[in-house]
Amino acid sequence: MRAIPLLTLLLSGWFVVPAHADQAQDWLTRLGQAEQQQSFQGTFVYERNGSFSTHNIWHRVQDGQVRERLVQLDGSAQEVVRVDGKTQCVSGNLMAGLGDTSSSAARALDPQKLKNWYDLAVIGKSRVAGRPAVIVSLTPRDQHRYGFELHLDQQTGLPLKSLLLDDKGRLLERFQFTRLDPVAVPTDSDLQPGADCKAVKLVSDKASAVKDARVWHSDWLPPGFELTSSTVRKDPETKAQVSSLMYDDGLARFSVFLEPLSGSGAADTRTQLGPTVAVSRRLSTPQGEMVVTVVGEIPIGTAERIALSMRTDATATQQ
Repeated sequence: MRAIPLLTLLLSGWFVVPAHADQAQDWLTRLGQAEQQQSFQGTFVYERNGSFSTHNIWHRVQDGQVRERLVQLDGSAQEVVRVDGKTQCVSGNLMAGLGDTSSSAARALDPQKLKNWYDLAVIGKSRVAGRPAVIVSLTPRDQHRYGFELHLDQQTGLPLKSLLLDDKGRLLERFQFTRLDPVAVPTDSDLQPGADCKAVKLVSDKASAVKDARVWHSDWLPPGFELTSSTVRKDPETKAQVSSLMYDDGLARFSVFLEPLSGSGAADTRTQLGPTVAVSRRLSTPQGEMVVTVVGEIPIGTAERIALSMRTDATATQQ
């Protein structure tokens, strides 16, 4: 178990003996409920790889619908609007990690599942954005995922701060409110997208109807990760079929993209920006050379092993 960070000790002002895991499960359950039931507005900072950005957020729960708008305040005005977690419009290139899934995005957490892959504990108290918080840690039980430290608002259960940490306790990503108002419900005007927010065209998933699509699987996955979605689309430039698969352990996610190798070929690559890794590997199949790319917030060694484990279940026929 890693030590409580110095910042947490300074904020809380006292040491707290880790509480029973049941308390952590209760807080995570409350977190999931809060994001589905609690309206709020505020300002938060997002840090990754030494870069900071500041954002305003409006989050309204009304008639069973969760509507959310984020606007980046640094540099050009970048924006995203989501309804029930689905992106409706975007402007600019909102910082990776916030465009589709932010720490405030509606997402169901299953503590009973998470405790199989993480040690859950309440490890102390803190104060964030002028509000008392409870600190919940999720420490991974293996080397294939990162750890989280969540500072949850005592009044509402909302996440006031979230830290993503590697196996040595080093900070990879920070999400932290500087202002949170859970009383003022965002108005229609607050949630109205700006003129530059371009609508996202939803493409219907026809993967199940594509009879000649390759069906891919991984010979190895980190324990707890399951396939949650898969799609097949055509690349608008090459017209080649690109398969994509998303995996999830209930908290961490990664995606796998598979496409035919075109042109003179592509070199194997591995890059990391903060917690996000991208690993590309060439794969030989009976149908020719493929490029496998794994993208997600998982350790780079894990991403490489996943990329090398991808296999096709069926031989595609040519049209």
